[in-house]
Amino acid sequence: MDQVSAILPEVMLAFFGLAVLGTDLLLTADEKSWNSLTAMLGVLMSGAALWQWRHEASSFIRPFESSIVIDPFFIFFGLLFLASTALVILLSVRYMEIEQEQHGEYYALMLFATVGMMFLACGYDLVVLFVGLETMALSFYVLSGFLRGNRRSNEGAMKYVLMGAFSSGILAYGFSILYGIAGSTNLGVIAAQVAARNSKPGGDLLTFLALATVAAGVFFKIAAVPFHQWAPDVYEGAPTSITAYISVASKAASFALLLRLFFTVFWPVNVDWSGIVATVAVLSLTIGALAALPQHNIKRLLAYSSIAQVGYILLGVVATVNKNGSLNQRGLQAAAFYLLAYAFFNTGAFAIVIVLRRKGMIGDDIDDMNGLIQRNPTAAILMLIFLLSLAGIPPTAGFVAKLLVFWALIETGHPLLAIISVAYILPAVYYYFRIVAAMWVRESTDAVRPVISPAQMFALAAMLVVTLAAGIFPEQFLRFASYSILIPFGR
Repeated sequence: MDQVSAILPEVMLAFFGLAVLGTDLLLTADEKSWNSLTAMLGVLMSGAALWQWRHEASSFIRPFESSIVIDPFFIFFGLLFLASTALVILLSVRYMEIEQEQHGEYYALMLFATVGMMFLACGYDLVVLFVGLETMALSFYVLSGFLRGNRRSNEGAMKYVLMGAFSSGILAYGFSILYGIAGSTNLGVIAAQVAARNSKPGGDLLTFLALATVAAGVFFKIAAVPFHQWAPDVYEGAPTSITAYISVASKAASFALLLRLFFTVFWPVNVDWSGIVATVAVLSLTIGALAALPQHNIKRLLAYSSIAQVGYILLGVVATVNKNGSLNQRGLQAAAFYLLAYAFFNTGAFAIVIVLRRKGMIGDDIDDMNGLIQRNPTAAILMLIFLLSLAGIPPTAGFVAKLLVFWALIETGHPLLAIISVAYILPAVYYYFRIVAAMWVRESTDAVRPVISPAQMFALAAMLVVTLAAGIFPEQFLRFASYSILIPFGR
């Protein structure tokens, strides 16, 4: 029972996911919104089960023969996943009613996806990690194509499935090499074997091949260049609530996988992967910023924006390695804080697009924002704050997140990368302020006032508080980010 209690957060999510599917059969079409309450209750119960481990996690608990670990890293990411899921549930109720797709399986799949994310954060075995990744991915494949009558949704989901299967195959190949190296799927055993093989001059070819294939598979999941091609079509075609969910929760879970692998299995070859990550980060910043400039669809613009944001987070990962190969804790803190803040202000930007959705109006074009300050000043002001945070302008969480990355890069002797990352703020300001200009300067082309439901207002208030509080009073959030790295991944 002690071991079962270690996976109680995941068990609660799975149980309530099945409960949603069961109770959905008993509800009429007008009662389907009750499914959201069941799903939210599952998230809260899972959060309570996870919170009970906050003190014991510091001792690095390893149940199920060390297949999973309960540590501060898992507590941090688990709470982040649950917060993202709760926000998206609140944003989804009215949106799915308008889309006439208020079905129980929508909320059940969200909970099942969260189960996969949780195992990605606590997994300490290749099999557990791969099963968790596929549980998350399969759920997102269905959710991205949930608007069955929408061709864009169908097209995006098909591309997501095909490219996702390809990336999963590459990742599985990398995992098979690691298993061949160590004869075990446990990350600790594999890390010891990798360290032994790379203790000799010249390194090890098999280790580098495993690193390259695993990195390629994970880079696809976080939509880093050159594995980003699926993101714009999926973001545009998926239900906007799911677009927000993919851009935040899926990305955070994939970063949890990347960090867990890079700081256990591949830490002995950190010189190799830091160079790879730095190259991918700069490419992501470049392609993301330049491709976002001509976009007129807000969801595609935010898709390329998220690719650029990935570049900044990856630079935080680069800044975890000092010149002598030792660990720099500030880089890890920067990456963790960035993921925490990004979950709130990026979801907030998509939330305003969700608010604009109504019958006869999709609301995802920049022209749909025209004169929003006149039609709904609250929505316009909130969108401005979230865009300022995305651009990294004070006094928002995005500014502190980027500042931490710059600081860590300077500390680890990467001044050129710091200069490049600062330079790419300029194009970001331009394409974000295209939306601001539409809201605040242009005349309104739509006389209808967007309506914010009580659930959406609650979610927007939470995202606003975190976005501003983490920018003005970042100490508590920095402490929480530092908590996630109290034990550097079992080393």
